[in-house]
Amino acid sequence: MRNAIYMPCVGAARLNNPVLMAFYDRLIARGKKPKAALVACMRKLIVILNTMLARRPKWDPSRYALR
Repeated sequence: MRNAIYMPCVGAARLNNPVLMAFYDRLIARGKKPKAALVACMRKLIVILNTMLARRPKWDPSRYALR
């Protein structure tokens, strides 16, 4: 399962998704190692996807943005 989530998360956290990019950058700024920050992004992505599957909302980046 980790391999199936790893590559999409790398692309999302470093290139495409502003929510995960901000989260990843914040973790790196706090001193996390890049691999640990990426695993945290993977977990966040899984939580977001599980919530979206359960509640059936459309993707709204402002809902998951850092506060």
